Amino acid sequence: MLKPHVQVTSGQTSVVLNKPFIHGNYHFQSPFSLLVPSKHTNKNNVGVSISHRGKGNNIIKASLLGRLVSSKDKTATERVTVNVAVQRETAPLIEKPQSLRDKTNDFLGVANFSVELISAQKDPETGKQRKMKCFPESKKGGKKDKVMNYEAKVDIPKDFGDVGAVIIENDFEREIYMKTISLHYHSSDDKFVNFSCESWVQSKRDVPRDQQLRLFFSDKSYLPSQTPSGLKELRNEELKRLRGNGKGERKEYERVYDYDVYNDLGDPDKTSDLTRPVLGGSQRPYPRRCRTGRPPAKTDLSSESRSDKAFYVPRDETFAEVKQSDFGSRRMQLALKTLLPFLENNMFDEKFPNFTDIDKMFKEGYEITDKSISGDKSLKEMLLLHVGTKLHSSVLVAESLVDNVIKFKQPPTADMDKFFWFRDEEFARQTIAGLNPCCLQLVTEWPLKSELDPSIYGPQESKITTEIVEQQLKAYDYTLLDARREKKLYLLDYHDVLLPYVSKVRKLEKRTLYGSRTLFFLTPYGTLMPMAIELTRPPMDGKPQWKEVYTPNSNWHSTDIWLWKLAKAHVLAHDAGVHQLVSHWLRTHCCVEPYVIATNRQLSAMHPINRLLQPHLRYTMEINALARNTLINAGGVIESTFAPGKYCLELSSVIYDKQWRFDLQGLPADLVHRGMAVEDETCEHGLRLTIDDYPYANDGLLIWDAIKEWVTEYVKHYYANSSEVESDEELQEWWKEIRTVGHADKKEGWPDLKTREDLIDIVTNIAWIASGHHAAVNFGQYAFSAYFPNRPSLTRTNMPSEEKESKPEVWKAFKANPEDTILKCFPSQLQAAKNMAALDLLSTHASDEEYLGHHVESAWKEDSKILDSFKKFQQRIKQIEDIIDERNDDENLKNRHGAGILPYEFLKPFSEEGITNKGVPYSISI
Repeated sequence: MLKPHVQVTSGQTSVVLNKPFIHGNYHFQSPFSLLVPSKHTNKNNVGVSISHRGKGNNIIKASLLGRLVSSKDKTATERVTVNVAVQRETAPLIEKPQSLRDKTNDFLGVANFSVELISAQKDPETGKQRKMKCFPESKKGGKKDKVMNYEAKVDIPKDFGDVGAVIIENDFEREIYMKTISLHYHSSDDKFVNFSCESWVQSKRDVPRDQQLRLFFSDKSYLPSQTPSGLKELRNEELKRLRGNGKGERKEYERVYDYDVYNDLGDPDKTSDLTRPVLGGSQRPYPRRCRTGRPPAKTDLSSESRSDKAFYVPRDETFAEVKQSDFGSRRMQLALKTLLPFLENNMFDEKFPNFTDIDKMFKEGYEITDKSISGDKSLKEMLLLHVGTKLHSSVLVAESLVDNVIKFKQPPTADMDKFFWFRDEEFARQTIAGLNPCCLQLVTEWPLKSELDPSIYGPQESKITTEIVEQQLKAYDYTLLDARREKKLYLLDYHDVLLPYVSKVRKLEKRTLYGSRTLFFLTPYGTLMPMAIELTRPPMDGKPQWKEVYTPNSNWHSTDIWLWKLAKAHVLAHDAGVHQLVSHWLRTHCCVEPYVIATNRQLSAMHPINRLLQPHLRYTMEINALARNTLINAGGVIESTFAPGKYCLELSSVIYDKQWRFDLQGLPADLVHRGMAVEDETCEHGLRLTIDDYPYANDGLLIWDAIKEWVTEYVKHYYANSSEVESDEELQEWWKEIRTVGHADKKEGWPDLKTREDLIDIVTNIAWIASGHHAAVNFGQYAFSAYFPNRPSLTRTNMPSEEKESKPEVWKAFKANPEDTILKCFPSQLQAAKNMAALDLLSTHASDEEYLGHHVESAWKEDSKILDSFKKFQQRIKQIEDIIDERNDDENLKNRHGAGILPYEFLKPFSEEGITNKGVPYSISI
């Protein structure tokens, strides 16, 4: 290879130097201007130009800018290889045909982007930034490779110092997905500086000038006080960019994180029926969402306008490429938008004629008779056209979808026992081993009593009396006093949260509501049995309060038995609604979004706590945006299929206001608060459960302890003492912003952040909610709710006993055909099908799901002690997998083992793709 000529020009003097070839710039510049492309060369710099003819007659050009250095020490160089990995065949955000220029450069392997290396240390003499620019070239690789690799060899001055950051300028005419950058120092075989980018970089042609350069920090983590001099200002500047200015409508390509209230669920410009109240603020407290900056609606200035465009989320919050093609939120949205019109046009919005017709949904399927939506195309063809082939949900896979039939896959619960939903034991078991195992509570006060205003809602006293309870306890030779003393009585209490909405909901079409209480007894066998259900209607329409208590096996009379089954249906609908709106949406998706926003706004990408939390926060904003667009929006799937209807999200706001506290979100605190455990240091996990065989708690505490141990070792490695926690300004601003902005409406329940133990508890709480808690309440939705008699999402008719006096014909029809009465009470064919389709999609694991403890973040590999701690965490998660298998095989654990009982695997850490009823991903990604 020819030795390049380096022309150094200084004033009128010109000399020719024989120097090693340098692909790059080496010059000094204010770090604030580093993130804005320079228009002109600094005239005070000495110019050095290089040109070199490489292989294939490609011209490689670079320039050297910097002060003249005479010292041999400072002119000595070190060879560094820069490797860059870029995702190929990405789905670009800004849709446009690939240009001929890009096609040609891809074919020739021309990178069309530059990499600027930033020294971690400023020049000790001038105090200025040091940087070098290089232009990588394509390495050999197959055209079908998913990742395109580029390389540049750079000779950098030895006084340059370690590279701490890089700046990318994308000269392609499309955005690119930058995966990794790695620098190998040839002076040492094991010296590497790694950058895990995993980020979209926009073409400089598509964005404003001040957003054309992208900054990435190396994988080495620093607390703010430890930041090297060359990175301090960059660290602060990047955080300012991510915060934005709070003005204007956000663009799709931006990476700005900001807050807003939930004022975008309604669509008042379309019709006044779709107007919804603002959630967030003193009237309706609520967590904050990501600000989009859309203009207000024309007919309601308090509401944000809606459009056909997807909601803005910061660009790096969108699904990674594999997840996009496999099960991205936009693809899921298309699936729902394609499927739901077919259901609405081909399923009757009326009751199922009989239970055989319910079974038909899973066996023969329903023929599509109305093809007005698709013309000549079948549903299968429409789904393949709009969604693609890589969908694993039961209703959408090609094997299950005949061209003219809508057919669902039968869930495993019904496969194992067709009548599982009919049994009282299963009804009770699912409160601790089912889809919503976090609402049951110990009875601590007797008699049961409402806290609502009796002048509005009627008498506060419950009709579940001591006499009724002791009648049920006779079979176990217990008195009420015995049962309470031995902590045998448990309650599912939806009375006070639902009663204020009864009159509102009953004005909506095809649904009804009650306030409800359900009492359970813990039998000597360690299983629960239901003892009584109380349903209450407040005073309304000129009628006084109505309430009734139903018990199982009352005199073994057929009328009472059927009334009991109807009462169970109402309670199950209440539990289904609270599960979806509170245990699932509110406590996980909704409450975690402010943590995502605050983490990106206040904790630098190089902050160790940012890097610890990132896998737990990944993709949550994207899936939440989908929910606002399709699921929880006015008239969306949730409103149309769950009991509260248009009041669904408003109800979740009420529960957030009255019940949610951060300090009760951790599993141990939650169990103690509900009376399901007491603190006992002599017991495993430091808790003694009041129900020994409580699958959700037993498995969840294994996950909780493993997370906490990992977080403890991580935090104590980076923070030598508690004073470093208190003096960490980024960390303190992060916690302050979560409390005062992200959850601004909640003033109570926030722990201090002064010690390492405080930080450990806070981070463990967040990690648990995003991983274990979400997995427990999400991935079993299809298993337990697809056969909807087990968990009807709503009830459509009142109890016949309520109508006995005012509508005697209802009572007469009930006695003549109780099966028909319960079918009328269940969701309609359309409501059931819509809900099943949504739950099918929501219960699905993507093929690239990132499971807890399985994937190690690149930044954790940078420190050997952190890597060792993670490997220990990883090993513990694998052990938990085996422990859960052993528990499910234990015949003595009757709440998770038995004939026709679905094993409890919702907290089993790993899973295959698809609907599996197991697997604990790091984050809320579906």
